[in-house]
Amino acid sequence: MSEGRLADRAYTAIVQIINQDALATGDRLPSEARLAESFGMSRSIVREALVRLAADGITEARRGAGSFVKRRPSERLGSHMPMDALAPTLGTYEVRFVLEAETARLAAQRRSHSQLETIESALVALRGALLSSAPAHDEDWVLHRAIAEATANQAFVTMFDHLREEVMRILRAGVDISRSRPPHVIGAMMDEHDAIVDAIRAQDADGAALAMRWHLSQGRKRLMP
Repeated sequence: MSEGRLADRAYTAIVQIINQDALATGDRLPSEARLAESFGMSRSIVREALVRLAADGITEARRGAGSFVKRRPSERLGSHMPMDALAPTLGTYEVRFVLEAETARLAAQRRSHSQLETIESALVALRGALLSSAPAHDEDWVLHRAIAEATANQAFVTMFDHLREEVMRILRAGVDISRSRPPHVIGAMMDEHDAIVDAIRAQDADGAALAMRWHLSQGRKRLMP
């Protein structure tokens, strides 16, 4: 088994420790050495898993003190993906920060009038789905893909399509988890999409990239309690 796959297994096992032991924010995780011994893996594999958990906002490392719980993944995530898919699915956020911030930037610079109309129509459809009880993941995907298409570079669309399975898991989970919370959470999600499209409409490239990165960072946080 590759080191990447082993790190995925360690990532999943650490999340299970957090959930099964009901660790709260600020609680300390077992040491790297104890985790490695428990999992039957090398410390380097466990260290890689902890780095990825920290990048995903689940744990944080404190110099000389070890790793601590920062946020617990929502238990509702389990209804949208198997636990062994959690690491690769959340890992797509790092790719999306790079990919989609640049698609938003280029879309703002290059979008045609008809492409802007397509993006705005997708935004209206997403608003209708989010503000109803209907599923909204398809509409969310269509909007993000329309932005990629407006880059006038098919490679961005191809790369985004390659992430479809993982992105759709996140979109389904994000809407479901957000609807289980106060109404302003869905409102914030809509505001973030509005900000992205507003910047593309105004041909504000830097603003569009910043709005997309903010939306993705907030989306990742919404997957946690």
